[in-house]
Amino acid sequence: MAAGAALEVTGLTRAFGGVHAVREAGLTVAPGELRAVIGPNGAGKTTLFALIGGQLAADAGTVRLDGRRIDRLPPHRRAGRGVAVVFQAARVFAGLTARENVMVGAHATTSAGFVAAALRLPAHHRQERLIRDRAAQCLARTGLTEWADRPAGELPLGQQRALQLARALCGRPRLLLLDEPASGLRAAERDRLAELIASLRAEGLTILLVEHDVTFVMRLADRITVLDLGRVIADGPPARVRADPAVIAAYLGSTLDRRAAA
Repeated sequence: MAAGAALEVTGLTRAFGGVHAVREAGLTVAPGELRAVIGPNGAGKTTLFALIGGQLAADAGTVRLDGRRIDRLPPHRRAGRGVAVVFQAARVFAGLTARENVMVGAHATTSAGFVAAALRLPAHHRQERLIRDRAAQCLARTGLTEWADRPAGELPLGQQRALQLARALCGRPRLLLLDEPASGLRAAERDRLAELIASLRAEGLTILLVEHDVTFVMRLADRITVLDLGRVIADGPPARVRADPAVIAAYLGSTLDRRAAA
């Protein structure tokens, strides 16, 4: 385990039908760091994200969180270790209210147990009150208080994305995985999201951001990992990555400089 790393990914490999989507990829994320992973369509970003989150199993390689291997654990066990995932597609429980959606995020961290819930014991009631209070805080943090009692399926896309983030935060994660959170959002919504993510990083939350919007990444990331055809071709601070000849030659060209200067 790299000294001081919150997340360490080593040699991750995944192939589909003999074609490698990710090949021997590795990265480390320090506690409280916002690390971004960028690359063009087909670079392997989403596959790498799913391998870390547990939605896909790796053919080879390891994932460690705070020094402990989690790559053999299913997604719900990784959530119990403090890994929260926000997917690109807005995944909400449409029939539940926004508040109820957020409360679901605390499920992996509850301790009262099935028996206490089934028998409606005092421990369950105390836990339920704590979760409702935590959900209210997360709704306020993401600007969703006024939507709290609306069915989640009625929320516009921007609010559904915020709802996913609120649900993830309700679980009090140690590592937050964000898969292209700015995709499909209007400029004002992207700005609000960037401010929120920056504030979470400032509070010490470790974040791994997979994103296609280079401008969005450049304003937020402490360090950037660049994928091309499933391999890591560059890694470092935004300014160094922006100027890396291998990155420019591979797929970004003048687009990176133009967007970063915007």
